[in-house]
Amino acid sequence: MKTSQQLVAEAKANIKEVDVHELEAQATAKDVIVIDVREPAEYAAGHIAQAANLPRGVLEFQLNSLPQVANASCAPELALEQLREASIYLICRSGGRSALAAQSLQHMGFEKVYSVAGGMNAWNEAGKPTQS
Repeated sequence: MKTSQQLVAEAKANIKEVDVHELEAQATAKDVIVIDVREPAEYAAGHIAQAANLPRGVLEFQLNSLPQVANASCAPELALEQLREASIYLICRSGGRSALAAQSLQHMGFEKVYSVAGGMNAWNEAGKPTQS
């Protein structure tokens, strides 16, 4: 039996974490996708301007709804494959859900996946901008 903290610790041992300063520096770059994996009510209360909301519970099933896939001129499968070239930054409230989400996306074949250490708590503590 494992606790949720143990599960998150195992995920963090197998993923790449970045701090909020790196996320802020990269968020507007071409081929960067920011995904907020919190629940819709959490997202609505305040989020990063560039972040799409795909809650952790449906992340793997909702990747096709990202504008980069949904608005692509090719078949959704090809557009999803093209996402593999993008850097994907995942953020949640404190870094646990984003770590689990990063591990899941890595298992799906995504290679440039980053979990934001400290999540929105760290983002807010650093005085970074949000919108609601």
